[in-house]
Amino acid sequence: MSEENRPGLSAPHESPGDDDVDDAVIGRAFRWSLAAIGALAIPVAVGVSIYNRPVRPITTLPTPLVLPERRQRPAVEVPRVVFRDITQAAGIDFVQENGARGEKLLPETMGSGCAFVDFNNDGFQDVLLVNSCPWPWNASEAGRTGATPALYRNDGRGQFENVTAAAGLNVSFYGMGVAVGDYDNDGWSDLYFTAVGRNHLFHNVGGRFEEVTGPAGVAGRDDQWSSCCGWFDYNRDGRLDLFVCNYVHWSKEIDQGQDFKLVGVGRAYGPPTAFEGAFCTLYRNDGDGKFSDVSEAAGLFIRNPATGVPMGKSLGLTFVDLDRDDWLDVVVANDTVQNFVFHNERNGTFLEIGALVGVAFDPSGNARGAMGIDAARFRNDDALGLAIGNFANEMTALYVSQGGSMQFSDEAIATGLGPPSRLELKFGLFFFDYDLDSRLDLLAANGHLEDEISKVQASQTHAQPPHLFWNCGPDQGAEFLPATPDTAGPDFFRPMVGRGAAYADIDGDGDLDVLLTANHGPPRLLRNDQQTGHHWLRFRLRGRRSPRDAIGAWVEVLLGKQLLSRQVMPTRSYLSQVELPVTIGIGSAETVGLVRILWPDGSIQKVEAVLDRVLEIEQEAQ
Repeated sequence: MSEENRPGLSAPHESPGDDDVDDAVIGRAFRWSLAAIGALAIPVAVGVSIYNRPVRPITTLPTPLVLPERRQRPAVEVPRVVFRDITQAAGIDFVQENGARGEKLLPETMGSGCAFVDFNNDGFQDVLLVNSCPWPWNASEAGRTGATPALYRNDGRGQFENVTAAAGLNVSFYGMGVAVGDYDNDGWSDLYFTAVGRNHLFHNVGGRFEEVTGPAGVAGRDDQWSSCCGWFDYNRDGRLDLFVCNYVHWSKEIDQGQDFKLVGVGRAYGPPTAFEGAFCTLYRNDGDGKFSDVSEAAGLFIRNPATGVPMGKSLGLTFVDLDRDDWLDVVVANDTVQNFVFHNERNGTFLEIGALVGVAFDPSGNARGAMGIDAARFRNDDALGLAIGNFANEMTALYVSQGGSMQFSDEAIATGLGPPSRLELKFGLFFFDYDLDSRLDLLAANGHLEDEISKVQASQTHAQPPHLFWNCGPDQGAEFLPATPDTAGPDFFRPMVGRGAAYADIDGDGDLDVLLTANHGPPRLLRNDQQTGHHWLRFRLRGRRSPRDAIGAWVEVLLGKQLLSRQVMPTRSYLSQVELPVTIGIGSAETVGLVRILWPDGSIQKVEAVLDRVLEIEQEAQ
């Protein structure tokens, strides 16, 4: 069959009725078009109808405004507790020497620390002031005397006598910080000084000091700049070991080789960012007055991952058991680089976990200019706070963790501490209960680095008033309220170039007095003249299996439903040491519940509380 004759196909050019087919197609198309036009016309007609419909008036019904309910908070006021400056009246005539003669070298502006120490075991807290000295290359200062540490003996009646020479401490060096601790457990507090250059260890022999740096092996290097330092028993062998922080790799040549300027004319003090960092040092106490440098083996050599140079620029140091495993951890405040948290691995080594636990940086992930540091259970519960004083225009940090969780968050703003602390440049800092109401308050010594800072920052001054924050408790919204000259007295708030800070009960009345140091100036001894009528407990601990000083022990007092926990820890603040005895305010309470001592070796001892007295507690024999 040919293609033309296949069923269903018509031969080309031979199809009859082509015109009829075309008319049918055209008809169908016309009908579809009419349908489409009709479909479009319907909504248009509806729209026109709606548009032309008469507008009816809209009736608006008023809705009553409901304001958010304001949470009622009890009215609280910062108590009036006056601090009086008794420095001159008490016989303290010290002036810190920083060696500044116009060269603008960085160590000159960092200041030096202080300590309270009962060096002669008479029960009274004596005053120790660290000093620097003129630079050795300034020939005109070569024969100058008096630029040594200063030790003032407390007579218990409000007077202090300079006994530096008689005590064997009239040794000149460019001092920075100090650590107080009985490293040989003989019952007498020994002293370790950090410096620009070699450090110094003085052994206390019955109230007089003998330098034993060389034989002990703790001098460090000539080219080292050490800052904060402290004693603690990291391996729980009953002997105090020594932790030393180092600031930056510095020399006169490196400093003067850089053109630091403040206003374009003349030299200024340079920032730490212009210098390489340094490693921390750990000296293990081997007994018999000997120490071994175990820093690298212990895991303290933290390097910048990008450059391989030492990362740390350390200025603040404290020890605290972060996870409650009965082993002391180490927290280091670093200047312009991340803070360190050295977790004690209980095998002689530490693991640096600062970033992991949330302490390394600010909430935005930036490093700050950290100076002083302290740790405390400031809420009288499981919460642990790490307070760090930071640079000007940076808030004081308050990292808080709950119940040994090892996870911290910065609550400075939420607690009310942050905004009022932002402006000043903070150095020495610590928690203490200055009104004895059972809650830990916070103090900071402030002062700028550059004496001409106001020329470039109108909001900044060289001398600055200290901070004092009263803890009103977590139920009042903002936990920390700033004290003022009206509530704490004008003596406290007089501006100074503040650096170190420490506290102690210098007059035996149960409240805590304050010592602040000034860069290239006199210190300020502030007597606490509170008249609240609050009661207190005070403990002086003596270890047996634990180190004699009981450094690292905790005293716990059950007060109603609150558990007050205070640590024996002289190492806190900036380059300074607070007293060894522990003072716990209990407010208007007449009795307390359980009192127990958590010793550094993990043992627990219950004791009887006696109000408004010093209790001597010796660790029970096993």
